[in-house]
Amino acid sequence: MNITLSVDEQLADRARQAAQAMGKSLNQAVRDYLEQLAGAQQREAEVASFEASAQQTPGRLGGWRFDRDEANERR
Repeated sequence: MNITLSVDEQLADRARQAAQAMGKSLNQAVRDYLEQLAGAQQREAEVASFEASAQQTPGRLGGWRFDRDEANERR
């Protein structure tokens, strides 16, 4: 997919120089950023889904509770 962006010429020049310093073209730097942005949003959605699931799922310990003395008991 091709995307056309409108940016200030000076901004584009500075961004091109920054990308070149990273060993990339400006096009590659923009692609990398978009991939990172899309991945971050996906991770946030996955975390939110996990949190919602964890809060709605009842514990499966059958009433068992951690007992400090039992955990520290030497055998």
